[in-house]
Amino acid sequence: MRILLSGLHIVISILLMIVVLAQQRKQGGFSGVFGGGTQADAGQWQRFSGMTKVTIVLAVAFMVTSVCLVLLS
Repeated sequence: MRILLSGLHIVISILLMIVVLAQQRKQGGFSGVFGGGTQADAGQWQRFSGMTKVTIVLAVAFMVTSVCLVLLS
């Protein structure tokens, strides 16, 4: 079980690196990340690009597999 989860963790981490490096740079800086938006940004998930959604899903999967690996050790 641990070997399978470790292999999955490695695959997810490589995919996450590829997706992050493939994204285009935005010139907005960190303003949107640390609360630079307004209350009108409530439906923001629909405005995310496909690459951003894939990045979010892979980041969550990476965190979940990290926690599972720690709990198994």
